Amino acid sequence: MVSTNLTEVAARERARLVEVDEYRVRLDLTGDHTFASTTEVWFRTARPRSTVRIDLVADAVHEVVLNGFAQNDLLLRDLQEQNHLVVRADCRYLRTGAGLHRFVDPVDDGVYLFTQFEPADAQRVFACFDQPDLKARFELTVVAPPSWTLVSNTPVRQRRPVGDFVEVTFEQTPPLPTYLVSLVAGQYAEFRDDSGSVPLGLYCRSSLAKHLDASRLFTETKQGLEFLTRSFGTPYPFAKYDQCFVPEFNGGAMENAACTTLSEKYVFRGRVTRTDFERRAETVLHELAHMWFGDLVTMQWWDDLWLNESFATWVGFHTLVEATEYRSAWATFAVHEEAWARWQDKLPSAHPIACPTPDLYAAEVNFDGITYAKGASVLRQLVARIGLDTFLVGLREYFGAHAWGNATLADLITALSKAADQDLSSWTEEWLTTTGVSVLRPEFTVEDGKYTRFAILQESAARAHRLAVGVYAGASRRRVEVEISGPRTEVPSLVGVPAGDLVVLNDDTLTYADIRLDPRSLAAVREGLSSIERPLTRALCWSATWEMVRDAELPARDLVDLVMRHVGTESEVSVVARVLWQAGTSLSYFADPAWEAQGWEIVSDRLVELATAAEPGSDHQLAFVRSLAGSVLSPRHSEVLRGWFSGTLPGLALDTDLRWHILCGLVAHGAADPAAIAAELERDPTATGHLAAERARALIPTTQAKETVWARLVEGELSNATSEAIVGGFWHPAQPHLLRPYVTRYFDDVDGVWERRSSESAQTVVRGLFPEWHVHEETVALTTQWLSAERPAGLRRIVSEANASVVRALAARRCDRG
Repeated sequence: MVSTNLTEVAARERARLVEVDEYRVRLDLTGDHTFASTTEVWFRTARPRSTVRIDLVADAVHEVVLNGFAQNDLLLRDLQEQNHLVVRADCRYLRTGAGLHRFVDPVDDGVYLFTQFEPADAQRVFACFDQPDLKARFELTVVAPPSWTLVSNTPVRQRRPVGDFVEVTFEQTPPLPTYLVSLVAGQYAEFRDDSGSVPLGLYCRSSLAKHLDASRLFTETKQGLEFLTRSFGTPYPFAKYDQCFVPEFNGGAMENAACTTLSEKYVFRGRVTRTDFERRAETVLHELAHMWFGDLVTMQWWDDLWLNESFATWVGFHTLVEATEYRSAWATFAVHEEAWARWQDKLPSAHPIACPTPDLYAAEVNFDGITYAKGASVLRQLVARIGLDTFLVGLREYFGAHAWGNATLADLITALSKAADQDLSSWTEEWLTTTGVSVLRPEFTVEDGKYTRFAILQESAARAHRLAVGVYAGASRRRVEVEISGPRTEVPSLVGVPAGDLVVLNDDTLTYADIRLDPRSLAAVREGLSSIERPLTRALCWSATWEMVRDAELPARDLVDLVMRHVGTESEVSVVARVLWQAGTSLSYFADPAWEAQGWEIVSDRLVELATAAEPGSDHQLAFVRSLAGSVLSPRHSEVLRGWFSGTLPGLALDTDLRWHILCGLVAHGAADPAAIAAELERDPTATGHLAAERARALIPTTQAKETVWARLVEGELSNATSEAIVGGFWHPAQPHLLRPYVTRYFDDVDGVWERRSSESAQTVVRGLFPEWHVHEETVALTTQWLSAERPAGLRRIVSEANASVVRALAARRCDRG
């Protein structure tokens, strides 16, 4: 892949030099490997006779004409005040998920294209000044087969035949950055809802159309549109809103203006739990929020990426709770998003929410738990501090001042400070420009059943917090909202209050912090977690125990015991799925290896019991079955799972995706052979089926299978979707003995992977193959030696993060042994 890196210094210099008015782009998509790209650009400069580079990655550049004169290259010299540029080139379809991605459906040979340009891959499709602060209007024309569906940022203006093909021109866009320009093309099925104020479209591959639950998606989208338009006091900024579910998409979704692209994993081919619907709805609302945050008002440079992602995450969950059926979504936020943020914030690569980003390579690796989840948590803290109404007034001011332009952190803080009538600069410095997570502990004394002293201790990052303290005694709850700062804050409002069995700091998750349970509360949670009525409070208790295990303050086996005791009565399926994953992770990484086998036996026995006792066909039953299929199984548990695969569990809907999930569990234990994989692929010859088969074959527990996987990932040329599937099967908690030879081989091969592969694909393989399964000082020593040499920053970051996880796991294992 050709580098598209750009430094912030170069971007700012180019932005001082040029202003772009308009692009007209014509793409001829009638070829199979390359496509013709013609770009016209109208731009201005205040420095005539200067020189500027325009960005383009192409197989061949046929013509560059500036102001009527042919140029030798893409370095544009002798600029005039008003400039007109024409660039004709041949560009290449990709399978990396970047640029213009091309996919052929194995079911019907249908061709499907979509663009993915963030942070700077528009230049792989047309010539442009590929940086976020050079916004312009775009007019896109496409030549394609007449049977294709074509979707872009704006409605179609004209459609006319051109020989055997059709030429479609879209309406001109409002000012957009290059990374938000979008094209989706191919034999997509279309669903429409034009009943509201904004015309809505849904698109997916024709072979998936029968699975797309359009009615639910339209309902949730309209709920979001109505709520956000009212909350922001700013009309939805585009003429329509399309959501396109595209194949082999990297990540979850992308907020292209009025033409969002989403992963096909959100087209549910079988029965899923309420959690899956909730997570998809959050993604839908997250991307919808971007139509204001990022699309209407765009960050000036990637150091303010959080202005897009943190806000969209907070808005997504806020909208879930306030406008949809998912009223307890903050519980999901507590166990998923905040846990992700705390994990990222404890790594050596932890960075501020608003952090310096010297170039695009640095930006690419900052799409992480800090930019998304920590930022959203911190915004929740700000809302608790200044009030929701004031916060929304500030956002309206921000949109009004910067609509169709670019903005910075300072611009946002100015708007919020004005609305709150207070200086928020200290809050900004404390929360947005520092790293680390505060650890909060309660400290109290009790006499005659009452608190005689109560304080909150703050470790690590000492910040000012506004938070709620929940004191629980039986079914009663006393809630006190307090402001704390520094290492220790007394809470006089709790002195004289009857002592509870359980103290929950940060009840209602008003701030971003790592909370600890005191011994009395921990005992209460062990015995009575199921009796806590509030889902959010239970979620906070689950999260606190998980963080205590990760930080080597609680033995892993205690968490496993807690999950096995109480998961069967947890009402929130999103929490059920998460804590079952945490129990498995605790066994694989944090438990004493001498106890691990016994622990898996306990977990598998309990999951069989829970799945059998659950209401037939319920979400809980499905969650328990999925978890068992991903566990380490004894021969008798494999037999139980094989029976369920044959239909012996009443109420279990053995749809295609669940069959693959269970089959993978059987294959990993040698309880199903390659012939079973081939038979299942014959039942499901779809693209999803092929990826599932790739994962299943990677799970085959033989040295030959693992060697084949390693060679394909290290040396082969695979689509990123295929790489992800194979990586997902390379390691299984039942197979560490098969992977021992790859501990040292990793450090021999990883540099070559980074050199040969595209950024997204390289990250998948580099992170996925790191020998994190080998929780041993040897792994740390090998990593330390490897890191002592000069390596690309992005590669170093991934490897050092993975190594930090091994270091943490070693400490947790020592705690579990103790």
